[in-house]
Amino acid sequence: MLTSNNKNNDLFLGIDGGGSKCKAIVMNQKNEILGTGISGPGNPLHGFEQATNSITESAMLALEDAGLAHMKLSELVAGVGLAGVNIPVLYDQMAAWKHPFKNMHLATDLLIACLGAHDGGDGAVIISGTGSCGFSCDNEQYRIVGAHGFPHGDKGSGAWFGLQAVKQVLVSLDGLIEPTSMSAALLTKLNCKNDTDLVEVVAGQKATFFAQQSHIVFDAANLGDKVALAILHEGAEYLNKMVRTLTADNHLPISMLGGLTPVLKQWLATDIQINLELPLNPPEVGSVIYARAQQSKQVVQQSA
Repeated sequence: MLTSNNKNNDLFLGIDGGGSKCKAIVMNQKNEILGTGISGPGNPLHGFEQATNSITESAMLALEDAGLAHMKLSELVAGVGLAGVNIPVLYDQMAAWKHPFKNMHLATDLLIACLGAHDGGDGAVIISGTGSCGFSCDNEQYRIVGAHGFPHGDKGSGAWFGLQAVKQVLVSLDGLIEPTSMSAALLTKLNCKNDTDLVEVVAGQKATFFAQQSHIVFDAANLGDKVALAILHEGAEYLNKMVRTLTADNHLPISMLGGLTPVLKQWLATDIQINLELPLNPPEVGSVIYARAQQSKQVVQQSA
């Protein structure tokens, strides 16, 4: 059994908090994942209390999954990567949180995704999940493309595709554009009879809701629906431009991450598909990489 000192020195929590879920891992010094926990949304943009509860819950579930339920969160150093904290006011809010960990090293979800994908080395990533963004790390110089949030940003994301489906279905039901098979699919899924019902259902919904409708676009596009194809090409072209912007002046390796990757990658430009590298690790491992690096810096500073 691990002693208390060994626990403190050898184990790290890695947390990846996004708009749909928060995932935590417990990792040892051998880079083995001992346990995993998943809870609700971890993006403070959609609520500080929700985010902090999700972080804590996922961490406790990860300890339980690792057979370490007897351990306290206060014994562990946590790397916490969150969507939304690229916005300074949200970063400051999370940094001021009276967290339950021994130490918390806060980073953006973009940074931990990049660190994980390239095993701590320089590189770039594009992410298309509930939201979308691009990020590169080149000799500790960071660049962000997108990450402006839904609905005013996040083009090429699940939420954006779902919103476009709703908008185009409504226009189609009004007879202003050609009919689309997405209409029947969306009305059936949301148990709506007409456009008025649809407006009532979607009004005020958050990004997660619209992301859950995104598959309707992909299903219809695969059947040759022209309206759905136009949406897909528009979203994919935005991601193409993001990749070219991030890699225009360098030779950084680039990976694609996020829940839409399996269905969206094939719609990107052929040259970009060829150059995309498989991520070496998931973002939550990137959180551990970041936390270890920050801990090492602290040790050096304390000994100086």
